[in-house]
Amino acid sequence: MNNKLKTASLCVQGGYKAGNGEPIELPIIQSTTFKYDNSEEMALLFDLKKDGYFYTRLANPTNDAVAAKIAQLEGGVGAVLTSSGQAANFYAVFNICEAGGHIIASNEIYGGTFNLFGVTMKKLGIDCTFVSPDASEEELQAAFRPNTRAMFGETISNPGCQILDIEKFASVAHRNGVPLIVDNTFATPVNCRPFEWGADIVTHSTTKYMDGLATQVGGAVVDSGNFDWMANAEKFPGLCTPDESYHGLTYVKDFGRMGYTTKLVSQLMRDLGSIPAPQNSFLLHLGLQTLHLRMAQHCRNAQAVAEFLQANPKVAWVHYCGLPDDPNHEKALKYLPNGSCGVLAFGLKGDRETAIKWMDSLEIINIVTHVADARTCVLHPASHTHRQLSEEQLKEAGVAPDLIRLSVGIEDIDDILADISQALDRI
Repeated sequence: MNNKLKTASLCVQGGYKAGNGEPIELPIIQSTTFKYDNSEEMALLFDLKKDGYFYTRLANPTNDAVAAKIAQLEGGVGAVLTSSGQAANFYAVFNICEAGGHIIASNEIYGGTFNLFGVTMKKLGIDCTFVSPDASEEELQAAFRPNTRAMFGETISNPGCQILDIEKFASVAHRNGVPLIVDNTFATPVNCRPFEWGADIVTHSTTKYMDGLATQVGGAVVDSGNFDWMANAEKFPGLCTPDESYHGLTYVKDFGRMGYTTKLVSQLMRDLGSIPAPQNSFLLHLGLQTLHLRMAQHCRNAQAVAEFLQANPKVAWVHYCGLPDDPNHEKALKYLPNGSCGVLAFGLKGDRETAIKWMDSLEIINIVTHVADARTCVLHPASHTHRQLSEEQLKEAGVAPDLIRLSVGIEDIDDILADISQALDRI
């Protein structure tokens, strides 16, 4: 496939190309295993000396075609699909950071990821220091330790809608010999390609905009192929020293720019197995084909909603980078010139119960945990997705008690505004 195709063309035709007499739509290879005529061929596959398929936990043609499309969209050398966005973030970090290691993460990230890094991975011996996405380079530098192995942030934070200064984070990460991992779920490669700003690895919850219709749960890890692992070999022995479980091969020496993704599949997926079902990948592939169209409509609708809310006297504040007075507006002009996403955050004048009453008064807007869907959805993070966090942790994660996360869908904007308005009239 021609990687020079523009984004819209890659959304439609990337990853899979039908041959003569083959199905135009990506086939679902719903099989656990693949047959070979002799044992030697199978042995070569197990030794990573030959490309091919033998067990879907490690590789499947349907999954690989969709992964290839996402890699093309992001401008990476390779990608791996996972069973969820959470699995993608875990694998992206755990592939290079082991017990005794340390990572630095923006504190304005999805609550589940905050908990993954701050609680669960500590049980595996990996520490995390959270920093403000607005921290200066000097403040970011102060967070580094000799055992730091990666930096992490979200292009657009969930739920606070903070935009990461990717170039700043990448500069500090590279100065310390570690990669920058960016979760690009909200922006998608339609509106931002973090590799172009210095990021090294990109993750996605494909459950969100990439699917767009709430039909499957999935994730993706994409490698730029640009980080020089061998130049920092002492930090990344898993990539730069022989793996005895594969007869002593060294990933970045034997597989070059594909070393990171090869290790992720052959080690982590082999042992932990967080794979998507081929059926789910097929559904994701259907969503990807309209991603460029949907993102444009999400952004148009969200801009109109943000302007409407900002002008309403019952609204205390609105965070959406498309608003000229938003603190993230200048960063949006730099990193997201074609639009950000459909998610915005706002607060109502009153207390937590005011937010709940407004949400309960909605008629077509859905109260759901999900976000980044074709349907307009709403959530109160302090009561729902982030309810496991203490008040101090909520503050650290940039989640105000009155924050409402509104994910503006692709319905007619007049209907969306009418529903918001009638619910406001009831408070």
